[in-house]
Amino acid sequence: MTVDERAPSLGSRVGRGAAWSLLNNVVLRLGTLACGIILARLLSPADYGVFAVALVTLTLLHAFNELGVSLALERWDRDLREFAPTVMTIAVAFSTALYAVAWFAAPAFCDAMGSPGALPVLRVLCLAVILDGVGTVPAHILNRQFRQLQRFACDAAAFVTVTGLTITLAVTGYGAMSFAVGQVAGNVVSVVCCLWLCPVRVRPGWNGRTSADLLRFGVPLAASGLLVLSVINVGNIVVGLRSDDAALGLYLMAFNVSGWALTVVTEAVRRVSLAGFSRLVDDPERLEQSLARGVGLLMAGTVPVCVLVAAYAAPGLEVVYGAKWVPAAAALQVLAALALLRVLHCIAYDLLVALGGNRVLVALHAVWLTALIPVLLIGTDRDGIRGAALAQLAVAVLVMLPIFAFTLRRYPIRWLPTVTACVRPAIGGLLVVVSAVVVQSTVSGSLLQLIVGGLVAVALYLPVVAPMRALLPGRTRVKVRP
Repeated sequence: MTVDERAPSLGSRVGRGAAWSLLNNVVLRLGTLACGIILARLLSPADYGVFAVALVTLTLLHAFNELGVSLALERWDRDLREFAPTVMTIAVAFSTALYAVAWFAAPAFCDAMGSPGALPVLRVLCLAVILDGVGTVPAHILNRQFRQLQRFACDAAAFVTVTGLTITLAVTGYGAMSFAVGQVAGNVVSVVCCLWLCPVRVRPGWNGRTSADLLRFGVPLAASGLLVLSVINVGNIVVGLRSDDAALGLYLMAFNVSGWALTVVTEAVRRVSLAGFSRLVDDPERLEQSLARGVGLLMAGTVPVCVLVAAYAAPGLEVVYGAKWVPAAAALQVLAALALLRVLHCIAYDLLVALGGNRVLVALHAVWLTALIPVLLIGTDRDGIRGAALAQLAVAVLVMLPIFAFTLRRYPIRWLPTVTACVRPAIGGLLVVVSAVVVQSTVSGSLLQLIVGGLVAVALYLPVVAPMRALLPGRTRVKVRP
């Protein structure tokens, strides 16, 4: 079968997968937002700070909990029956070992973060590491086959469990522990659903030669993933070390709100982007078209959200979460700008994985983390949570953006179509910024500013990006050749 004969089938599967994945993320993230608003009004910034200590640990463990081998389920074009059992064995065994390490290391870590009360929360929350090891194989198989409808069902069931249990526990006075118990219960439901709906039944097994291939493939990715999450979460660690639980809670709130667009749109795209890029690496023209289309649409969706979050940070936090969270606006304004760069970083990461740049990613993120730590320490000491946010943005723009651009130029892909696809969102974003300055200088009251500012932003932004509807699936192809 030729490439041209396969292309419509692949394109259709990717398109359907992306559509269901986007719906999944939009619906569930809106639900998560509503749940977060309720919890923010029930709990204090200090409660969020205690939870943040446990969450940092869980996030870093997740990066390494199956040694990166599960990505082979999406990247390798082999029969799943040959290597999926070995992947499951590695994932379950290593995630269990990691939890044991976390259990014994937890007291020292919580003391170092100045939050000994986070110990029981951390030990409960990190049970999710073991659950992730059990569920990673069926979840990645669903992604490999673009079965995002089934993923939607799994995530929806988990969301209902997490939301209901977390809010119930928070109302009855369990504080930060309500997050941990709710999250673990949701993970149990998600794993059961993935195992049930996965079209391929996989049991643990072992093949020595396959395990060696998997580790050679996965360990660099796991190291890179650990470095990526370290880059993302080192701000929480530094703020926790240099301040109290309340400040850490405010910083976590700012970081979470700044990532609205990132989590809704980017996670949806990433569930199909790696599998899609991997199938196009031998066809540079189609890869260029796919990249330009994807990045252009991502920017069209994320630019207005990030700009509005930054421009209306203080009134938005007051209206949505309550006046006690307004001090987080100092960091939110900066982190919302950083979120745009994180969107581009996620796409560049998946593209480099598809192009075989695993070890390059390790080096890039090692440089990023090395550059970021000292700047974060200085920024946090001088200007608190705002200084921490400024430090991250400065390193991302001044150090890592040029390095990533130089690295990607080594690969045989023309970047002009992708850059061109971002022009309209950039122009629209600038218009929204100008409108926000005018609205906040002429309109009084937080709620009224949000209403008027949102309407003006829509009126200015939509006409600018409307021609980009040609990039939608089924429309005119993106021209990348003269």
